[in-house]
Amino acid sequence: MYTAHPGRYADMPFRRSGRSGLRLPALSLGLWHNFGPDRTAETQRAILRRAFDLGITHFDLANNYGPPPGAAESALGGFLKSDFAPYRDELIISTKAGYLMWPGPYGEWGSRKSLLSSLDQSLGRLGLDYVDVFYSHRFDPDTPLEETMGALHSAVQQGKALYVGVSNYSAEQTREAARILAELGTPLLIHQPRYSMLDRRPEEEGLLDALDELRVGSIAYSPLEQGLLTGRYLDGIPEDSRAASDSPFLNRDAVTAELVSRLRALNDIAASRGQSLAQLALAWVLRGGRVTSALVGASSARQLEDSVAALGGLDFDAEELARIDAVVRP
Repeated sequence: MYTAHPGRYADMPFRRSGRSGLRLPALSLGLWHNFGPDRTAETQRAILRRAFDLGITHFDLANNYGPPPGAAESALGGFLKSDFAPYRDELIISTKAGYLMWPGPYGEWGSRKSLLSSLDQSLGRLGLDYVDVFYSHRFDPDTPLEETMGALHSAVQQGKALYVGVSNYSAEQTREAARILAELGTPLLIHQPRYSMLDRRPEEEGLLDALDELRVGSIAYSPLEQGLLTGRYLDGIPEDSRAASDSPFLNRDAVTAELVSRLRALNDIAASRGQSLAQLALAWVLRGGRVTSALVGASSARQLEDSVAALGGLDFDAEELARIDAVVRP
């Protein structure tokens, strides 16, 4: 029987999500890649337990996470029942719908039919009556935004979600989504964009400015850029790495000699701060408090511990930020 560490809230900083009453841990655990059948149940359980013991109270999913799709929700559902049932009210469980999940016209995108059907399926796999946050995973160009946001509102009205969010929406799409939701009476809680030292689009395209204006929270996914910012690629492509696999998210062609040179330069900056490259990358995303939380994946409890150690060094001086910009924006 699992008993959570009594000091789990001692060191984890929590940040308020926008103007809501909800506070999220500075690091959240993403179950994107490591909670399918290719990971043993023992490894998955160890990661989840260690995360919670370290104060990571937010577990982030989507309907299609695994692989295969649905596997991550099913795996977490089992652990919620066996390990975390006494702690349900301490946990934030989020899930999403919008990417391909099942065949036919209702298995993806943002129709009311698709979103609410998907949420019911997710709740079944998780073994829960409600999730804390339900997201529209991507903007649907062919469905009126009023319909998509109306479905999120209905999820709250039905008691199947406490809060709602969007992911992969542009600044203008986010502004319009927030307006519609405000009129319906269900505020937009949070936006989940891809954001890292190597992917500055939320800054460059005005998304972070829009979230500041709207007072909406943000949670960055891929802050380690699919593993590129973990230090694994400082000497090229390891044979057991994601870039060496058939992953659709990172391939060999992306790991150029120029990129490796930049990664080595960033690693030197990290070393000068007493951090690993991964810790530098996480600290950079969380600098200044503009981002509510950063999503990290983990293939082991030890990797998770290394990520949490980044929280001890979130401050940057102007010279350090300038050095980083000189590397990634030459």
